Amino acid sequence: MKKQLILEDGTIMFGKGFGSEKETIGEVVFTTGMTGYQEVLSDPSYCGQIVTFTYPLIGNYGINRDDFETIHPAVKGLIVKEAADFPSNWRSEWSIDEYLKHRDIPGISGVDTRKLTRIIRRYGTLKGAIVSENESPDRVIARLKETKLSTDQVKQVSVKAPFPSPGRGFRVVLMDFGMKHGILRELNKRNCDVVVVPYNTTAEDILRYKPDGVMLSNGPGDPKNVPEAIETVGKLLGKVPVFGICLGHQLFALACGADTFKLKFGHRGSNHPVKDLETGKTALTSQNHGFAVNEASLENTRLEITHIALNDGTIEGLKHKDYPAFTVQYHPEASPGPEDDNSLFDRFMRMMENYQHVGKETLHA
Repeated sequence: MKKQLILEDGTIMFGKGFGSEKETIGEVVFTTGMTGYQEVLSDPSYCGQIVTFTYPLIGNYGINRDDFETIHPAVKGLIVKEAADFPSNWRSEWSIDEYLKHRDIPGISGVDTRKLTRIIRRYGTLKGAIVSENESPDRVIARLKETKLSTDQVKQVSVKAPFPSPGRGFRVVLMDFGMKHGILRELNKRNCDVVVVPYNTTAEDILRYKPDGVMLSNGPGDPKNVPEAIETVGKLLGKVPVFGICLGHQLFALACGADTFKLKFGHRGSNHPVKDLETGKTALTSQNHGFAVNEASLENTRLEITHIALNDGTIEGLKHKDYPAFTVQYHPEASPGPEDDNSLFDRFMRMMENYQHVGKETLHA
């Protein structure tokens, strides 16, 4: 079945539909990873977005049971140069076409993804639609200009009620803003006794779990659209060690008085170099975010920059000067991508251990 990809700027591209036959509208973004498409399409941080893969062949090793980052994908659609019809891998259970049909997610192949990526890099992320070849482009463009993209993505993907992931080690409350399973897996690997809670859980309710630490997960959208989470994070600082990733990093910055801004086309891929300012070392990281912390806004805060992106100089890590709290913009749990900075989870373990041994009063003296 032939389909059209239509952007709000009037760009029209034709291709072959795969996956679901339904039409879809979303924010068109691109990701540069050569592998990891299964983790990308199941990453809750892509909620409401149509994802363009810059790598030309997607689906060549199929879809397996193990590499999902959530049970219910929230991505709006996929755009690829070529979708493999016959995957070849011993773990493969479904083709990408079969899986997208099962999950009712539309895709379009045969698109010049290099041209599309250049358009996004030049003009920024754009609203787009995947529709049938019979649809009137003028009507679709008019509809795109009228459409307001949702701002409640975190509410859509966050867990609705608390649940435990038991362990015998530190008690960690994991605030779910769109948590990737990889974060929970890294905490479980370190024997943490994890309680996953919804995005709008209050600080008082979190502290009732008597946590040794609080983890702020990744998630989709603009952090300023989650004011209740900003308030919660602000109330937790100084009462318990905090580690934040991606959206959690941005919420932490806002809670400390800093500001955030929307990037032109975001950072999405598995090979973004980040420099650790404390050690001078550079790590290759997995990233997926459309917003960043404004460096100038840190001037009157108690925050210190710990990591920067080498591609554009934006902030990739922060720590609090007074409280046991640190965050990174990238994904140390990878999934997909390199695990160069997986040791940040060990740093969080040491922070909780030190907090227990030293005590709050001594630690802040």
